[in-house]
Amino acid sequence: MAGLFKVLTVVLLLWAGGAEAACRTDRVSLKNDKSQIGFDIELAVSPQERSRGLMFRESLPVRSGMLFVFDPPQPVAFWMKNTLIPLDLIFIDKTGMVTKVHHNAIPGDLTPIGGGDSVFAVLEINAGLADRYLITPGTQIQHKVFSHGPAIWPC
Repeated sequence: MAGLFKVLTVVLLLWAGGAEAACRTDRVSLKNDKSQIGFDIELAVSPQERSRGLMFRESLPVRSGMLFVFDPPQPVAFWMKNTLIPLDLIFIDKTGMVTKVHHNAIPGDLTPIGGGDSVFAVLEINAGLADRYLITPGTQIQHKVFSHGPAIWPC
């Protein structure tokens, strides 16, 4: 009986560790009924970090991105000034639900890309990846920033 207890304890510890590992500050997971994908990310929380974003970078690793956080949720618009790589912009509400996807933002373009009136976060990834991984409105995102509210996929 003691051996079974040890095995159960190890299984529970591994499961709990895996659950925590799935929710890190440097990674997001996205899922819907067609796909599930993860990205290594940088966080942009302060006004200075959000203002700089991915400007002046010549490349972005394929499964990487930047998560911009706006707390409280608010109307936001992005532009591509000084951005050298094409990006997909994924707009997310406080619950962790994707509300809008802007595909293939053009480097250097000054046209505002609006995300709506109540944006909590924006995930920027390489252009084309939202289509490749079937990221659409209704896709859920998991990250610690969504765990302090009514998250639909909490950490």
